[in-house]
Amino acid sequence: MTEPIRVVRASDLVDADPTPGMVRLRAFEQPLLWAGKVETAPGAISGWHHHDLNQSSLYVVSGILRLEFEGHDGWLDAGPGDFVLVPAYTVHRESNPTDEVSVAVIARAGGGIPTVNVDAPPGR
Repeated sequence: MTEPIRVVRASDLVDADPTPGMVRLRAFEQPLLWAGKVETAPGAISGWHHHDLNQSSLYVVSGILRLEFEGHDGWLDAGPGDFVLVPAYTVHRESNPTDEVSVAVIARAGGGIPTVNVDAPPGR
C-alpha cells in the first residue's frame, strides 16, 4: 500500500537547511521531493548557495523575491503570483528589496542535498 494522503499544518513546519539571511521551513521531505516555504526579511540578502541536483520551483506568495545568479549580470525580481525555476546546481542568492517580508512556497525535485552554502562567485 502507498502512503496515505496527509496534511502538514502551518504550525507543524520545521526549520530547514539554513542559509544566512533567510528562514526556510520544511513541510516534508521525500526521497525525490522536498516542500516548504522561505521567508526573507525586509532588506535581507542571503548567502550564496545552490541546491545540488535538485531543481527548485518557487511560488511567491507575498513581497518581492530578488534573485541574483552566476552567469547573469543584475537580478530578476518575482512578485506575488509569480513562479520561479532554479535549475540544479545554479549558484544564486535571494534578497528582499522591500520593507515587507517576502514569502515563497518551495518545491524541490531530485533528491539531492537540499541546500549547499558556497562562497560568492568571482566578481560578486
